[in-house]
Amino acid sequence: MAEQDWLSDRFTEHHDRLHAVAYRMLGSPGEAEDAVQEAWLRVSRADTGQVENPAGWLTTIVARVCLNMLEARRNRREESAGALPPEPAAPNASATPTGQADPEDEALLADSVGVALMVVLDTLTPAERLAFVLHDVFAVSFGEIGAIIDRSPAAARQLASRARRRVQGAAGASDAARSAKREIVEAFLAASRSGDFAALLEVLDPDAVVGEIRGGHAVAAFFAGRAQAARLALVDGVPAAVWSHLGRPKAIFTFTVHDEKITRIDIDTNPDRFHDLDIVILTAGDKEPR
Repeated sequence: MAEQDWLSDRFTEHHDRLHAVAYRMLGSPGEAEDAVQEAWLRVSRADTGQVENPAGWLTTIVARVCLNMLEARRNRREESAGALPPEPAAPNASATPTGQADPEDEALLADSVGVALMVVLDTLTPAERLAFVLHDVFAVSFGEIGAIIDRSPAAARQLASRARRRVQGAAGASDAARSAKREIVEAFLAASRSGDFAALLEVLDPDAVVGEIRGGHAVAAFFAGRAQAARLALVDGVPAAVWSHLGRPKAIFTFTVHDEKITRIDIDTNPDRFHDLDIVILTAGDKEPR
């Protein structure tokens, strides 16, 4: 009984970090919670007699669960391709990442990972993904990573290095695409507030869709003179619009953009779905956080 109490206390103590590891690796809050629960089932049946570092031991178990989930996801996608869910904001790490890069560069890389992961992580193998996330975001040593994936520390370092190059290469392109989308969303909101029908048509695709409203002219007519209270925002790092009341989001507008035209606008008014979103309200001239 005492051992179970000790296990429960250690698991509770490290739960937030374990969830952050799973969230970053899997890209979904629901899957992350499933991974943490599966890890607890394994932990509760384990022999803890030789556990000297509970935090490292628990992280290893969660990482192995996530690795299995990533491999299962990859196998499913060989039959039916799909996109990763939106990535969460990068978690704060208490340890300093190690490696050849300058510490400041490493920190910037970790901060930009939220956007870059949307573009790159799904192209990595599960082992590459695990090595990159655990080392570059959570400062887990290559020796520990190698033990999780049954590779040598040198092989784990190579996997992380290969993944890092892809992330760094995609970060610039991802930021440029986000900046262009922000300008389009800003133009749409300005035209909507002023009731400028012609300006709305400029940013809308002729076949634009909003719910049951179809066609650029119909969408422009619907929004002309509206969106007075909607504000430009980043939602999980992606340009969007948010309507708030008394400081609480009441509606989130997300935009699909193709060839510099808005092809679809989705409006979510369910506040229960807002809790897991990272929402940053922007004003004119604000720089997007990295």
